[in-house]
Amino acid sequence: MLVNTHKLIFSLLIFSSWNIVQAQEAWTLKQCIDTAQIHNKNLQISRNSISFSQERVKETKANLFPKITANSDYKYFTELPYQLMPVSALDPQAPKGKFREIQFGVPHNINANVQLAMPIYNPQLNGGKQISNIAVEISELQYRKTEEQVFFEITTFFYNAQILKHQKNFLENNLVNTNKLLKNVQLLHEQLMAKGTDVNKLKLQADQLRTQIEIAKNNYEQVLNALKLNMGIALESQIEIETGIALPPTGHYQTQTSTEIQLNQIQNKLLNSELKILQQSSYLPTINIIASYGTAGFGYDKNPNDCLKFYPVSFAGVQLSYPLFNGTVTQRKINQKKLEIKNNELQAQLIDDKTKMEIVNANRQRKTAILTVTNTENQIKQAQTIYEQTLLQQTYGTATLTDVLLADHELRQSQQNYLSGIVDYLKADLELKKITGNIN
Repeated sequence: MLVNTHKLIFSLLIFSSWNIVQAQEAWTLKQCIDTAQIHNKNLQISRNSISFSQERVKETKANLFPKITANSDYKYFTELPYQLMPVSALDPQAPKGKFREIQFGVPHNINANVQLAMPIYNPQLNGGKQISNIAVEISELQYRKTEEQVFFEITTFFYNAQILKHQKNFLENNLVNTNKLLKNVQLLHEQLMAKGTDVNKLKLQADQLRTQIEIAKNNYEQVLNALKLNMGIALESQIEIETGIALPPTGHYQTQTSTEIQLNQIQNKLLNSELKILQQSSYLPTINIIASYGTAGFGYDKNPNDCLKFYPVSFAGVQLSYPLFNGTVTQRKINQKKLEIKNNELQAQLIDDKTKMEIVNANRQRKTAILTVTNTENQIKQAQTIYEQTLLQQTYGTATLTDVLLADHELRQSQQNYLSGIVDYLKADLELKKITGNIN
């Protein structure tokens, strides 16, 4: 007998006594996900993106604060600048229209001042606050989307690892029973009651099973490494996962607004805010308060009148800037933004249609998979019975070794179909959770 049906189903659906003893060492799916929330690199990057967006909000608010700058400069004129002065300014009798070149100033010029600028009204800065707040919402949704993807991948790898572990156990049990059968046939061959080809057939099957076991071990380690990578722990870490597979219930999930749809909605909000800012900037003025306090120094370094004197300079005022015409650049940007909004709305419709289709397909896949699991459970029982009967018949000489091997193949095929059905069900159920917004 290759495997006991009751042991097969029991090991898949509940914890065995060995698993209960080892429960403290085996990782559950929840432990894997909790670990990933702390150590997964993609989630850490997304959290940093949220912090980055929050800093951008603070930066936008800081642009509304007064700005104070200190300025100074020194100039030495090797040639003093010329000015044309009307001759009539010195001689009222002189004819108009005549000028005389005059050099004003001194070679050394020093200026130092402190300037203040404070925005009173700026449509772009005011709109920037709203945009930066929306950017924070987008970052938070991006984090949630990344989190869902991480949960999805970890759950997928976890299920795959469980299935591969059970597959390896099936193969090892089959190898044990094949070796037992091989020993019996070798004894019969020594007594000239079995053919040498029968022995070779069993040896070939045993070799094939060993190869399949090694492949299953390798696949299991690869999946386990992928699981560790998504959890954010070192590949050298030695972990074992729980082997008990509890199939999720077959009920319907309440459809929630998916993260993808929420992202589309918040992006539409962002595009409309940008459009509003562009429209306002085309007709609203910018008003700033400006002020300056400083000193101007003039120096002369030739005898007999060498000197260096400083004079205070200060002013305060209001600066207004009003857009009149900028070559229709703003209008072109407005038209572009309207097209972006239209594409965003079409994208929302596309996402909605795609989601409905994927929900229908996932429900059908899950329904088919659970039927496969139920049917293959019965097939395993039937194949088990057929194998035991064929083995008994072979003992009494009414069935050949070929009949035994064929029954053994059917039993192993039923086992594989059962595992494949479980994989399909878990995959469809997980996909349905993701589509309906219940992945968390």
